[in-house]
Amino acid sequence: MSDLAGPPIWDAVTGDPSLVLDRETARKIADDQRRWTRTWLYPVARPVSRVLALVILVLKRITPVRWTAHRLMDRLCIWFLRRFVSPLAVELLIRHFVIETNLLNFIVRNTDTAIEPVALRPTDLAGLGDAAVIEHDVNVYVVLAGLGPVARRADPDFTGLDIPELDAEPERVRLMRLDIQTALCLMNLPFAACLTPEEYRRAVHSMRFDDSILAILAEITGDPTFLRWCNGDLSVRVDSNADVPHAVYRHAVICEYAHEHLRRLAARA
Repeated sequence: MSDLAGPPIWDAVTGDPSLVLDRETARKIADDQRRWTRTWLYPVARPVSRVLALVILVLKRITPVRWTAHRLMDRLCIWFLRRFVSPLAVELLIRHFVIETNLLNFIVRNTDTAIEPVALRPTDLAGLGDAAVIEHDVNVYVVLAGLGPVARRADPDFTGLDIPELDAEPERVRLMRLDIQTALCLMNLPFAACLTPEEYRRAVHSMRFDDSILAILAEITGDPTFLRWCNGDLSVRVDSNADVPHAVYRHAVICEYAHEHLRRLAARA
């Protein structure tokens, strides 16, 4: 008779053979979700963040003057990450910037386009400054807008899928060590406040192109596995009231899946 207590949920999550993540990354994601802040703070922070962000955007839309504070946003977010977010969560965030750049550059290398490769590959917290968040979103638009016809490649170029060593400043004294999902809820507020409504909407809408990127990867490699992670978002539909922190987290995980699958295809090539 089986033990009705069963193994811990995280053993099953990280041990799931269908999970398209290397075991080390899966463990880090699981460890981040096991933080007490994910259990107790996130359920409160998520709806509060969504409501406050909507209020901020409405107020900014009815204000006749459009203003931005990109440098302030960068400084606030880096300060927040250094003082209130766990090093593990910070590492996962920096890693996402590199992962998405790798995916976009794979597409650029394997299509007939004159687009320059994406250069955004931060390796530390300071690298998330200098409008990196905005550049991160704009890169998606630049690549997709500049692509020509996409066709199957008999011998895709799998170079450039490495992940450099990342410095999340683990030695720094932190007042709290939030998980990444709770941190995203709180960071959503300065994003909404410091960007124009149009910039904020552009950033949010960039995640609706995940299905497009997955379809392009499937076309280039001839592997339909990428299509398993499509969620049916239509890039032609602009959503004005998205659950942004939830969407960002899902977007990051999907990018991890796609990147790891490319690495596995490269290993078999």
